[in-house]
Amino acid sequence: MRILITGSSGKIGTVLTTYLVSKYDLLLADLHFDRLASEIRQQTEQQIINLADPEACLQLTSGIDLVIHLAGNPSPDADFYEDLLDNNIKGSYNLFHACQQNGVKRIVFASSAQTMEAYPVDVQTTTAMQMRPKNMYGVSKAFLESLASYYAYEHGLESIGLRIGAFDDFHPGEPMTTRDMSAYLSPRDLCHLVEKGLTAPLKEPFLLVNAISNNRFKRLNIEDAIRELGYEPQDDAFALQQIFKDEE
Repeated sequence: MRILITGSSGKIGTVLTTYLVSKYDLLLADLHFDRLASEIRQQTEQQIINLADPEACLQLTSGIDLVIHLAGNPSPDADFYEDLLDNNIKGSYNLFHACQQNGVKRIVFASSAQTMEAYPVDVQTTTAMQMRPKNMYGVSKAFLESLASYYAYEHGLESIGLRIGAFDDFHPGEPMTTRDMSAYLSPRDLCHLVEKGLTAPLKEPFLLVNAISNNRFKRLNIEDAIRELGYEPQDDAFALQQIFKDEE
């Protein structure tokens, strides 16, 4: 099983690559690999690529079974023309089109809680609710979700979108906002969920789920991920911050 990971040198990509490297044959793609550990480089193949180049995407996806699409500008403050148009819009289109042309079976892609961030913080959002992005980055992820749905239903390219919340390593004593605690996604829960996305059978060719940990209070509803993918999150930001302690 050969898996392509785009954006493999980013914050999420480096964590995920480290987790998957001993399990799968990985091809890593990014604009650079400055953050990738040397031992990971020795165990994988890397290709420097700009996904805004459609021909390069066709070559990149040849012989690939599954894709994990993480590439793109992740900043909520990103400018549409300068930061998002090539990286998040054109790049995603080129990748999905190339995957369809080359017979890739499935794409697991990183969407974002920013597609729903304009809802009040005391509203728990579900994937069935109308999208309400708060910034142009969220708009670009809304485009990605629609793009994936189109290729899934019209071209048979299975796609699973993960609306990722506040992903980060937990550092004891480091302050977190209430919003970030409620949207927290730990590295091990992310890796578990992505692997479920690679292997779980689908009832429909397109699935969109929320991706956060098992936080005491949840900004995003994760019932679909639990039911459809068998997601079993282990971490809770509120417990990690010792705001709530389970009774012994």
